[in-house]
Amino acid sequence: RQQKWKRSISTQVKMPPCDFVPEKYESYPYERMLKIREQNIAPSLRTYYKKPLLLHQGHMQWLFDHEGRRYLDLFAGIVTVSVGHCHPKVTMATQKQLARLWHTTNIYMYPAIHEYAEKLTSLFPDPLKVVYLTNSGSEANDLAMFMARLHTRNFDIISLRGGYHGGSPYTLGLTSLTPYKHGVANGFGCTTTMLPDVFRGPWGGSRCRDSPVQTVRKCSCTEGACLAKDQYIEQFKDTLNTSVPKTVAGFIAEPIQGVNGAVQYPRNFLKEAYQLIRERGGLCISDEVQTGFGRTGSHFWGFQTHGVVPDIVTLAKGIGNGFPMAAVVTTKEISSSLAQNLHFNTFGGNPLACVVGAAVLEAIEEDGLQKNSEDVGTYMLLELAKLRDKFEIVGDVRGKGLMIGVEMVTDKDSRCPLPAEEISQIWEDCKDMGVLIGRGGLYSQTFRIKPPMCITKRDVDFAVEVFHNALQRHVERAG
Repeated sequence: RQQKWKRSISTQVKMPPCDFVPEKYESYPYERMLKIREQNIAPSLRTYYKKPLLLHQGHMQWLFDHEGRRYLDLFAGIVTVSVGHCHPKVTMATQKQLARLWHTTNIYMYPAIHEYAEKLTSLFPDPLKVVYLTNSGSEANDLAMFMARLHTRNFDIISLRGGYHGGSPYTLGLTSLTPYKHGVANGFGCTTTMLPDVFRGPWGGSRCRDSPVQTVRKCSCTEGACLAKDQYIEQFKDTLNTSVPKTVAGFIAEPIQGVNGAVQYPRNFLKEAYQLIRERGGLCISDEVQTGFGRTGSHFWGFQTHGVVPDIVTLAKGIGNGFPMAAVVTTKEISSSLAQNLHFNTFGGNPLACVVGAAVLEAIEEDGLQKNSEDVGTYMLLELAKLRDKFEIVGDVRGKGLMIGVEMVTDKDSRCPLPAEEISQIWEDCKDMGVLIGRGGLYSQTFRIKPPMCITKRDVDFAVEVFHNALQRHVERAG
């Protein structure tokens, strides 16, 4: 019976056409790659899937493995490939710069850093007009913490539970997910507060969040008055009144939580939290590592969806379409605090990175990718919501633009996470049918869908059909 089901799936779901032909794979055999992985690569760098994929080439929203099989990439190298794998514009700009100048470090002037700094900061509201370029999101958040402490002369920083802000010893204090915590001292001066999660938290319902799809929980909120938001703000005040000094250095939050599974807060929560922090002398930091560069669709930056202007913004991932670069954007006044002594970054803002960054910004504009994120993302959210209504194990569908989470549960009433082995099987089935999806959440119970922003509605139809078949297959197994 299982074999028959497998056959029906393979003929049922037709992958959209793609006229790109990958090069022939000519590196080591798969088994040798596995052996090298085991012997020479740190075991903390884990792979996805029972049989790890050996990927060979990428083209826009598609990935090809060593045997030439094609996959629709709905995870974009962990929300990093913003404009598409090997986007021609970005590739061409990089190749030209490779032949001209790789590196001088920023003790000298060179065109790329100045051109890029002007382009990037022009996309921010006043007074966010000064940028410090780094190499990774952890590094950017590390620097943002440092700046906040230097500028305010306070020490304590508050973050939301479930937030991911990096894995460096400094940022681990802000990261609030157990799998990333190691049993060594970290997080001195970092305090977490309750996550205002309107699906899994104590309060929330069907009118709370800025998404085309609301939670199925009942809600007693009225137009313009969110009771869940008020309750979570009371918890935030409680943290301020009990766990930190009267003055703080800052508060950091992602506009939509990424690693925790596209968790969204009630409307106006961030606005009120920012006000409370500023009353305590603190700075507000928006971690845009996953939500930036048009991914949320309606706005270029995630913080704009909350109607706030932060004091510091951190950027990475999509900024370079896979090239290692990141940035901290802030005000002249705050950035001056760092200039009292030397603070140097050898590779930050190198000519290659800046050229890549500029080409990414141009591709987002020329290809209309912010609008595409809004249109295709909304379409996908609404299609996935139909599956939520059909299957008891799909507890919540949420997100904005192409920043989407699908939370899996044993049943909608209890909201208990679906067991990991069951989620893994659904996930493996999607991969076998040609769709790559991420995982996230405290219990790894949420599918993370954050594809390259060039994805089409036709791709969405294929992906949703694959997911539907994987869910149906789960029901057959359970039955």
